[in-house]
Amino acid sequence: MVLPKRLARFNRIFTNRVLGLLTPRLPYFGTIIHNGRRSGRTYRTPVNVFRVPEGYVVALTYGADSDWVRNVLAAEGCELVTRGRTIKLTQPRIVHDEKRSAMPLPVRLIIGLAGVTEFLYLQPA
Repeated sequence: MVLPKRLARFNRIFTNRVLGLLTPRLPYFGTIIHNGRRSGRTYRTPVNVFRVPEGYVVALTYGADSDWVRNVLAAEGCELVTRGRTIKLTQPRIVHDEKRSAMPLPVRLIIGLAGVTEFLYLQPA
């Protein structure tokens, strides 16, 4: 079970606009900058992001079929603004991990309650 699509719509319209102002500077948060597959429009999506040895990982709380994930996969990369820096990321890949091993323990427990088992891994360009 991932979070409901209605919640995703609400977050996209309201919560993301507020968080979008904060996520580029907060630890464990970031903003993914990606282009629409069909429109070519630039989008900014606030995410929880964590550093791992091979790059960065994002828990896919709304699943791998979210528009922003599909955009990043189609473009084979994106930009991440985190802690005041912009990082170009490439080689996106979805990993199914029921143990949520890349997540810090508190996050692992919280996303475990929501049944999140898919993650997007990205490498710095």
